[in-house]
Amino acid sequence: MSRARQPPLVTGISPKEGAAWTKVTIRGENLGTGPADLIGLSICGHNCLLTAEWMSASKIVCRVGPAKDDKGEIIVTTKSGGLGTSTVSFKLLRPERIGILDQSAVWVDELNYYDMRTDRNKGISPLSLRPSNPLGIDIDKGKIPQKDMELTFPGMSGDFTSENFSATWYLMENHAGTSFEQLKVAASNLKKQATKKNEGSLAYVKGGLSTFFEAQDALAAIHQRLESDGTERVEGSMTQRLENILNRASDTADTLFQEVLGRKDKADSTRNALNVLQRFKFLFNLPLNIERNIQKGDYDVVINDYEKAKSLFGNTEVPVFKKVYAEVETRIRSLRSLLLEKLLQTPSTLHDQKRYIRYLSDLHAPGDPAWQCIYAQHKWILQLLQNCRDEFISGQRVGVGALDLEGDTRPSGLGRLSHTTSLKRGGSLQTTRPSTWRFETPQQVQFVEKLSDVVIGQLPNFWKLWISYVNGSLFSETGEKSGQVEKSKKNARQRQNDFKKMIEEMTHRLVKLVRGALLPATLPQAELNLYGGWENKAELSGCWFTQIIHTVRACHEALAALEIPNDLLQVIQDLLLDLRVHCLMVTLLHTTEDVKRLAEKEDWVVDNEGITSLPSQFEQCMVQMLQSLKEPLEIKAGEMNVLQLDQVQDQASELSMHIMKVFINSLEQLSTKTHGDINSSHNISVDLSSPDRFTSIQECCSPTSEQRLLIILSNCQYLERHTFLNLADHFEKHGFTGTEKITRVSVDAVRDLDRTLFEAYIERQADPIVGSLEPGIHAGYFDWRDCQTPTGVRNYLKEALVSIIAVHAEVFTVSKDLVPRVLSKIVASVADEMCRLMQCVSSFSKNGALQARLELCALRDAVATYLNPESNASFKLALEVLPQLHSGADKKLLEELLNKFKSSMQLQLTCFQPSCIQPVKR
Repeated sequence: MSRARQPPLVTGISPKEGAAWTKVTIRGENLGTGPADLIGLSICGHNCLLTAEWMSASKIVCRVGPAKDDKGEIIVTTKSGGLGTSTVSFKLLRPERIGILDQSAVWVDELNYYDMRTDRNKGISPLSLRPSNPLGIDIDKGKIPQKDMELTFPGMSGDFTSENFSATWYLMENHAGTSFEQLKVAASNLKKQATKKNEGSLAYVKGGLSTFFEAQDALAAIHQRLESDGTERVEGSMTQRLENILNRASDTADTLFQEVLGRKDKADSTRNALNVLQRFKFLFNLPLNIERNIQKGDYDVVINDYEKAKSLFGNTEVPVFKKVYAEVETRIRSLRSLLLEKLLQTPSTLHDQKRYIRYLSDLHAPGDPAWQCIYAQHKWILQLLQNCRDEFISGQRVGVGALDLEGDTRPSGLGRLSHTTSLKRGGSLQTTRPSTWRFETPQQVQFVEKLSDVVIGQLPNFWKLWISYVNGSLFSETGEKSGQVEKSKKNARQRQNDFKKMIEEMTHRLVKLVRGALLPATLPQAELNLYGGWENKAELSGCWFTQIIHTVRACHEALAALEIPNDLLQVIQDLLLDLRVHCLMVTLLHTTEDVKRLAEKEDWVVDNEGITSLPSQFEQCMVQMLQSLKEPLEIKAGEMNVLQLDQVQDQASELSMHIMKVFINSLEQLSTKTHGDINSSHNISVDLSSPDRFTSIQECCSPTSEQRLLIILSNCQYLERHTFLNLADHFEKHGFTGTEKITRVSVDAVRDLDRTLFEAYIERQADPIVGSLEPGIHAGYFDWRDCQTPTGVRNYLKEALVSIIAVHAEVFTVSKDLVPRVLSKIVASVADEMCRLMQCVSSFSKNGALQARLELCALRDAVATYLNPESNASFKLALEVLPQLHSGADKKLLEELLNKFKSSMQLQLTCFQPSCIQPVKR
């Protein structure tokens, strides 16, 4: 009978090699008409039908099983075509166990991996072979945000494996741009997949039906044979016969070994007799052996021999044995005393302490040696701490490491600034130290470090000894058998409060000693004699307190690492809080002194913007101060933010504002210095765009009082616009609160100083100019009521303009930015004086009115750049006092004379024109 279709032919497989359970795609011809038509699939001789998924007549997907052959063909069997052939082969790789750094050419698909051997009794989850694209069409991801999808479909999911799967969500997320025709194709694919899976499972069962029948027949035959054997008579029963045979074998064995066992009993009796003889010899030699082993330090041998002798002769009634055993007990009592003495010796290591305690325990020493050791160590550590203080107070310890020859152990802020670069724009602050300057650690700092060394070196072993005492690990196996471990644990529970008091006493002693050296005001008067005595020592600076805080923190961290309860270490936390607060206050106070000394460093050298190095030095000093406070203000585990304490906030803000005011007061004092107070080595450097201008100012001269006022005014402006704002940012970065108040108070103070200095400068410069106007007007008995026809501007006005030009030159030399402010005020004063003088004239002649108008207009036009509402009003009022010009000839004459004045004074009046000159940056 011929077949309707050709046999299956496999022409390709991808991949061509792989490990067991690799997913492969098989391609070929006549691979079946459907899932039900596929009845067999083997790769390398292994049946892979269970994992096969028929896709089409030319494609099958399956997983390679753990075949025995390393390489073999792919054979497909169908109902319609029968047994097929293959033109390709598959190579099964045997992956070895590899490490994380070894390379492997085998790719294992772990996502969909399942083990048919371990899971053979479990059904294959549909999710293990689920397609990544269940619809079988191209995915077109939408751009709808995930949050919007969650809001639109609350409690649902777009994952098709989820119990709350929403088809709408999945389509909107993965097929937002898919056409309707494509969605129809997707629906058809889903139907095909469902039909294919149902038909494939049923076909598998039908194909293996004969196998199931054969298994059933075999099980039935076995069951029938067992029932037949159980229903026979007892005599002919197979199990009964086996029992009889085993019983006879047992009887025969007993008969054979009876003689052997008898000989063994005789040998044991002889051996026991020899052992007894050996015991006697051991006892007689034991006292001498104990003495020798003690001298050699072999305490373990002594203990073992003693335990052996005690077990043999402890309760003997033989007189000779009792006498020898009594001597052994005498030697053991001496050994107990020796070991206890060694145990209580200090210093000693934790290993030795545990060893001696174990020896004493094994020797059944009276009392509690472990607790005696703990108590002795406690007293010794307390004495070590107190001895540290006594040594430093008595001066027996010589410091190693900050002492200035003048006795000032506190490095100044300027000293800290000495090696920083670019402290100001265009220059640096240089401070020199004496050639004999030396650096030495203050004794208080050495004292705290020594205390920390004692605590960190001794307290951990002390704590570990207690832990070993609590958990019973101090005893040997002999002690455990004798019940000493339980007894020790019971004693530890009873003495837990006593040990807690020991730890508290040591931590309190440490804290009180530190407080006595650094914070004596925090101790009661009664304890100062015991823990104080540091009054003659030098005062510490903030940087030394920072080092001390670092040391105490390290000590606290070392104790916390031992898992000592926090309540026992809280006293150290309280000490750290007080030290951090004190460090903050001391640093602020010392910075105040540093800022006071900044004025001594003023060299009056200005840059292109009229600023000296003083503001930059001040800012750098404050930044250095804040940086030095970084570690004290840092919040470690279990610590609190000191700047959140209301009292500390208020004090820190007040001291910060005081520092600002101190610096502003220093500026004010600099402004009031006399000419003789200025060091002749200081000079004022001029940075102008044109070196040829204002050559009247000499290069090597001390600044005049007016120039000093201008320089300080320029510095005040820089402080208000830059320095204080920068410092506010630095304060906020370092966690300071109340920066707005600090900035506001500082700005108000510098504005007050600026206003005072500005008024002083205006008074010095404007008064001579204003005072020269009235005598100049009436020079030569000039009379407004009887004067000649004007021929030009009179000399008094020209002299006033030259004086204003001189002021302009002086201000411009220092700071270009101050020119409008100063000139406007001086011009306003001159305009006000001219207005007053015009109002005082009772009457004007025609020529007098023309002369007055000429001079007012010439002055107003010359300084027009620096007119303000006040000066404009003064000029307007002065001109209104004058009779009006009605004649065209007078107006023409006035215009000609004004042009003549401007032409003749053109060079001098150039400085009043708006300047586009930019300062030269160095």
